[in-house]
Amino acid sequence: MPTNADQASSANAELIDIGANLSHDSFDADRQQVIADAQAAGVVHMVVTGSSVACSRQGAQLAEDYPGVLTSTAGIHPHHASEFSAEAEAALAELLALPQVVAVGETGLDYFRDFSPRPAQLFSFEQHIALACETGLPMFLHQRDAHSDFLPILKAHRDALSEVVVHCFTDTREALFDYLDLDCHIGVTGWICDERRGKTLQEIVHNIPDNRLLVETDAPYLLPRDLDPKPSNRRNEPKYLPHVVKAIAHHRQQDWRLVARVSSENARRFFRFD
Repeated sequence: MPTNADQASSANAELIDIGANLSHDSFDADRQQVIADAQAAGVVHMVVTGSSVACSRQGAQLAEDYPGVLTSTAGIHPHHASEFSAEAEAALAELLALPQVVAVGETGLDYFRDFSPRPAQLFSFEQHIALACETGLPMFLHQRDAHSDFLPILKAHRDALSEVVVHCFTDTREALFDYLDLDCHIGVTGWICDERRGKTLQEIVHNIPDNRLLVETDAPYLLPRDLDPKPSNRRNEPKYLPHVVKAIAHHRQQDWRLVARVSSENARRFFRFD
């Protein structure tokens, strides 16, 4: 399995982190250094996840401040779905018109936490889909413990959408194949580094076709459990993406350089990077 020391050898592999919450306040004190450390580790591009209107605005500003290094998404996470309103929709539409904002989301359903009522989550999800249909932008989707409601909604609209990624995939083999059948991309995080919670993902990750695989840290969340040594602040960062990629490669029985190359090529196509 990969170790923290492997990062130095990864510097010559160009990696793209498709989901990093760099507007999170845990990065306020050292955000510039975090981005520089990621670049030194071979992460050439990071997509800043938007999870609320305020967060999406911050992400768009960061992407403007770091052209060519950062882009961002704009959306409202299902945890915050009760915040969706006509004003929020108008703000998201304005953000989605910016050149550095490359996808609609994060949006979807989360029945694991239920921080927003399920009817509010369903309404927000549908409205985000409408925005994606109007703009033609890819969708950055979240689903946890909600597959039975999430799948039929996605299936009903899939033909009208462009690219779709089910990010931070942690579900079952059946769910994986359901999403692949809908021509979705699959985002894999450091969840795969957890020998307990990530066991199912470790067993099924080889089923993701090379051209559908995307990689991400979901920083500052999901610090790889097998990282050694672990940072004292327990904060995940994009610089740990090489560690995640090596774990993915191990369980796919592929060379990590191949995983790095194909996932980066997929990200460039998915987000339409120049």
